[in-house]
Amino acid sequence: MSNKILYSDAITELEQIVSSIENEDVNVDELGVKVKRAAELINICKEKLHNTEEEVNAILKNLGV
Repeated sequence: MSNKILYSDAITELEQIVSSIENEDVNVDELGVKVKRAAELINICKEKLHNTEEEVNAILKNLGV
């Protein structure tokens, strides 16, 4: 899993993929590649959200909240 991509960049790329699929700008040969990339981006976003949640919880725990 790549943490080198920013969450906001991953979301933007996902939105572009979804838009191109919805607008039928993708041919059948590209569809599989785009869906695979979308799955990778979703996993990156999920990992980043999970890591951020853990960091926030740790900070709150240290503050006694």
